[in-house]
Amino acid sequence: QVQFVESGGGSVQPGGSLRLSCTASGFIFSKQNMNWYRQAPGKERELVATISSLGGSRNYADSVKGRFTISRDNVKNVVYLQMNMLKPEDTAVYYCNARIDGFNYWGQGTQVTVSS
Repeated sequence: QVQFVESGGGSVQPGGSLRLSCTASGFIFSKQNMNWYRQAPGKERELVATISSLGGSRNYADSVKGRFTISRDNVKNVVYLQMNMLKPEDTAVYYCNARIDGFNYWGQGTQVTVSS
C-alpha cells in the first residue's frame, strides 16, 4: 500500500526558512520520480518541484527557482523540500506526490503559512 507522510510545515515570517519531509512506503522508492505540489486557498494545485529517481535531475516552478531545493534519500525513503526566502505567496498546503503505474498518489499535506 503506497503511503506518504509529510511533516515540517508551520508558520514563519517572510524571509524565513522551512524544510518539509515526506516519508514514503509501499513501493520501490528508488525507482520513482518524486514531486512536491502545493495548493493555496481558492487556487488550483500546482507543481512546485520534481526530482528524478536517483536525484540526478531536478526541476522547479519559476516562482520558486533559486529559493527552494528538492532532494531525496533513497536509503531512508524520504524526499525533502528546503524552502528559503519564503514569501507570503508561498502560503499553501504542500503535498508529496508520485505517479506509479499510471496512478497519482498523494500525502495528506502539510500547511505552510508565511506571514508577518
